[in-house]
Amino acid sequence: MAKHVIAGAGQVGSEVARLLAGQGHEVVLISRSGSGPDLPGVRRVAADVSDREKLTALTRGAAVLYNCVNPRYHEWARDWPPLAASLLGTAETTGAGYVILGSLYGYAAPDRPMRESDPLDPPSAKGAIRVKVWRDALAAHEAGRVRVTEVRGSDYFGPGCLDQSHLGERFVPALLAGRTVRFAGDPDQSHSWTYVPDVARTLVAAGEGERAWGRAWHVPTNEPMPVREVAERLCALAGVPDPGVKALPHWLLRTGGVFSPMLRELEEMRYQFVRPFVIDSDESQAVFGLAPTPMEEALAATLAWWRGRLAVAA
Repeated sequence: MAKHVIAGAGQVGSEVARLLAGQGHEVVLISRSGSGPDLPGVRRVAADVSDREKLTALTRGAAVLYNCVNPRYHEWARDWPPLAASLLGTAETTGAGYVILGSLYGYAAPDRPMRESDPLDPPSAKGAIRVKVWRDALAAHEAGRVRVTEVRGSDYFGPGCLDQSHLGERFVPALLAGRTVRFAGDPDQSHSWTYVPDVARTLVAAGEGERAWGRAWHVPTNEPMPVREVAERLCALAGVPDPGVKALPHWLLRTGGVFSPMLRELEEMRYQFVRPFVIDSDESQAVFGLAPTPMEEALAATLAWWRGRLAVAA
């Protein structure tokens, strides 16, 4: 069994920790708060990941370093450069394989399903930030200083997905309460949704052996589904009437952005929700032998998690 270090204890980092600990590995899970699952084999550490000296000390002897950090949307420009530099430098210094949790933001606005071989031509400032993180890491890999790979998924959903998920706290609780969901886009466009446990399984698979290094991979993801259909299926599973999904008027999104940093950041990503936004994950499924969790099963687990959370809150 080996030592694995995870930077970021959000929904993905915590799930990666559970998987690795379940395999008998030693896991160091780092976040500012020291949060994460309290499990045998998981050491939770409160630390600033951008502190390269501290991160290097925690990572020495590790087989793999996982970058699962997730700054707030409106803080990317400030937070990503020091975080990325610290993580990449730590991987170079310690010799740990470096697995990055990426996104689809780096691709151009798609007119067909996105593949890993597509050129990186981001139409947004956030996309440009993430492309630089990947290109800097890939350059270090090609120079022989580190082994690196990136795992990219579409919009996340599942247990633990809250305010930064389109299918999170503004979606499931509203449906269960019988309130119409206001969606910042076209609710009838085809859209890929990536299940968080599938993200974690792909990150772990990418860190095993030599097959993943030097390129990016897509998380195994189900066939696309309009958000209106997601709502219908969730309500059917919950046994409640579907209150429906309506598009949030664009002018209202723009006006709300004056007061809300989160809504302001959604504006430049709106292109993903007014046209088909579909991921092709065939290659990663073939190489890693993984398949996406069936949508019905994933939605049922999401629903159960939210019902438990809402019951505790009540």
